[in-house]
Amino acid sequence: MAISYSRSYDHILDDLSRALSTVPRFYEAFEMNDEDWAGLSNDERDVCTRTLADDLFYVLGTENTTEVGQGTAEYDSGHSIIKINADAQVVHVISLRE
Repeated sequence: MAISYSRSYDHILDDLSRALSTVPRFYEAFEMNDEDWAGLSNDERDVCTRTLADDLFYVLGTENTTEVGQGTAEYDSGHSIIKINADAQVVHVISLRE
């Protein structure tokens, strides 16, 4: 299974990156702790977040749901969206269509 999309891949990654940055401890995907993350420059953090967004896109092409830090990510193929659950009250919806 692969993710079907018609939007610009870069725009999808922009949205995924913004959503991921709101998930508590998302950087644990890189086996980083709070101190490691705090030691990175803003540019380094942006690169890491963008890399995670790219990796997540491909993981969701094989698994419908995966954990990210203290949140989850879910691919809903029926609605062509990716949902990032940052916590119980915050859900980001990323459209895969134009």
